[in-house]
Amino acid sequence: MWKEYYHAAGIYDFDYTLQRLNMDPLINVNMKERWVDVPVRLNHEEQCVVRVKGEGTTEKPVFSVMSDYDEDQDIIFEHIRNLFQWDRDLQDVLDFFEESDLARLFYIDPGTPIVRDFHLYDSLMKVIIHQQLNMKFAYTLTTRFVQKFGEQSDGAWFYPNPETVAKLDYQDLRGLQFSQRKAEYIIDTSRLIANGELDLQSLSKKSNDQVMKELGKVRGVGPWTVQNWLLFALGREDLFPAADIGIQNALKKVWTREEKPKKDEIEKAAQKWSPYRSYAALTLWRSIEG
Repeated sequence: MWKEYYHAAGIYDFDYTLQRLNMDPLINVNMKERWVDVPVRLNHEEQCVVRVKGEGTTEKPVFSVMSDYDEDQDIIFEHIRNLFQWDRDLQDVLDFFEESDLARLFYIDPGTPIVRDFHLYDSLMKVIIHQQLNMKFAYTLTTRFVQKFGEQSDGAWFYPNPETVAKLDYQDLRGLQFSQRKAEYIIDTSRLIANGELDLQSLSKKSNDQVMKELGKVRGVGPWTVQNWLLFALGREDLFPAADIGIQNALKKVWTREEKPKKDEIEKAAQKWSPYRSYAALTLWRSIEG
């Protein structure tokens, strides 16, 4: 067992990170003891589980990172640090919004980080499954998919790899209550990845517009799906899903409106929140989560 400590660059609400992760029944979270078990893939054969624990406060965030896997410690630690984006000073974001119309929300909930999914492929499968479904059933379907075709190790669930999913028949997912189209999207996209026609690692290094253009060509992957992948897989900071109902409801409250504002009006208003529109979106979602 090895253990490392890390101090974040600025304010960081790790308890909110845990709260968001705890929404997913596949993720092993302990809110009271303030830790989450992160499944880490090192390559196709090697994988391990890493426990990340909050040891400090939002104002003075400190984290411990520990694992029983004794090899590649530096690689694992770097992966965790990037995943949780501890080097991003969220005080800069708070200062930016101090004079904005969202200032009150950022004052109430300072240090809201981008909560990223653990792997690029897993995130894409998750957002494809979640599109056009209510959240409860979306998580139910995702859990069935992972528990049927993935594997559990040290209490943490690993998604199946694309090569495994590429070999499935559509009926394998239909039996889990996937629609025919969604079964096709999941399996066909996995086949593109397994065959090397879609390289998520290479794609992750491209601009938002390039990702939108290239990933948007994949059947079943629309703008909503790409935006969510950019935000939750890559942690991009300047995305704003103006068509999202939760965003519209939150802005209805902030702007004290009788009706939800329209997408075009929201997009125009959000321009002044650039280059931190992702944090605006997250803080707006958080404001109505209760």
